[in-house]
Amino acid sequence: MSKEAIITYKSTLSCAGVPRALIAGTGSGCGKTTVTIALLKAFKNRGMDIAAAKCGPDYIDPMFHRSVIGSPSANLDSFFFDENALKLLLARHGAGRELTLIEGVMGYYDGLGLTSTRASAYELARITQTPVILIVNAKGASLSIMAQIKGFLTFAPHSMICGVILNGCTERVYRALAEEIEKTLGVRALGFLPQTEGAEIKSRHLGLITADEIEDLNEKLALLASQAEKSLDLNGIIELASSAPALSCYPLEVKRRESVRIAVARDRAFCFYYEDSLSLLSEMGAELVPFSPLEDARLPADIDGLYLGGGYPELYAEELSSNASMRESVKNAVEGALPTIAECGGFMYLTQGIAGFPMAGAIEGESFDRGRLTRFGYVELTAECANMLCPAGGSIRGHEFHRWDASDCGGGFTARKADGRSWSCVHAGETLYAGFPHFHFYANTAFAEGFYTACLAHRGINSGSGTAEE
Repeated sequence: MSKEAIITYKSTLSCAGVPRALIAGTGSGCGKTTVTIALLKAFKNRGMDIAAAKCGPDYIDPMFHRSVIGSPSANLDSFFFDENALKLLLARHGAGRELTLIEGVMGYYDGLGLTSTRASAYELARITQTPVILIVNAKGASLSIMAQIKGFLTFAPHSMICGVILNGCTERVYRALAEEIEKTLGVRALGFLPQTEGAEIKSRHLGLITADEIEDLNEKLALLASQAEKSLDLNGIIELASSAPALSCYPLEVKRRESVRIAVARDRAFCFYYEDSLSLLSEMGAELVPFSPLEDARLPADIDGLYLGGGYPELYAEELSSNASMRESVKNAVEGALPTIAECGGFMYLTQGIAGFPMAGAIEGESFDRGRLTRFGYVELTAECANMLCPAGGSIRGHEFHRWDASDCGGGFTARKADGRSWSCVHAGETLYAGFPHFHFYANTAFAEGFYTACLAHRGINSGSGTAEE
């Protein structure tokens, strides 16, 4: 945590009871998201007050969680955050709720690189002492499922795996194996989820399509919840989650400052945000003003900052391009020194064009499709020069996940991966952060303070003067 941050941890340790379970998987594609949203909807239908979270940096799965429970889902990432921040965010979202479900990432033990559990769902479960339910794709297998489960139970010390759900199998297969799983392996068999016709969710190159793109999502959720009530042990899952110990963490102390208005792009093209990052700006005193680069004619009036998140602007390039008044409004604002954060898709929108369609043109160069994931994974970002978010040498952990690229990605930061690879990235200046890497303000709250201070300066307020305390 930077000493420059106005946001500090309080010295008093706080404990929160958070009934919780982590829904882990044997690998990507085993059904973690399907099982998670089926459970969330089933518990919601029971009238329970529930929370949700996602292990790792993913944006899309939390959007599905939010569609089900009606409130934001947290990202819990042990690469981004220190242990206290992890526990704090989990406690904030789960305290007072009857149940919190955390969806895992990739395979349970998969972490940084190919041979490490660092930043894995396993590491998150260990840090937060969360009971784990392992999702096993049981389609096309029978007794071999036992060997697979045993491998996950014994691979690493204190696996935290307390229960198993079989996905994609029939009732006959499950009934035959459930007793053996409990008797031989010593973990609870918590049900099965068969193939549910009409409830499939399609994927695209960066994962599932977003929740807002599925017109019949409510019908799919209803089918999944109905099946969950029939074939998953919901009471057993509640019992398991209730066995989780209290979370102990140091809360943050947020000193409110003079209010600023920050425009946040929110529509089908720009929808990738870490909700806790935005909430932190609100806690500091910001009024977040949503707008649509697709549909609005210009930026909101009287704003002091601009946040263009990631998303799929390439899918809406023609529509974005046809909104010439918005493109001009954004270009004038950025060139007029409005403090601006533009991550990934937001950065692409600031370039001169996406796939030949004119964009805002506030940054030189074009965005184009490489046809494959480019510079994918966790990175440590280090500033090469003083900028809006931090001094030279300032750093924050982030993530890149994109198949589009730009002819000029900037050189204000250096991104380094754990294996030593590095590259230049980000257009950075006194009022600008624009590049492919995403970051979370809780990874270094000084970056939130830097952005907020720039927004205050844009209003002509002396950021070193008195603050309005909570």
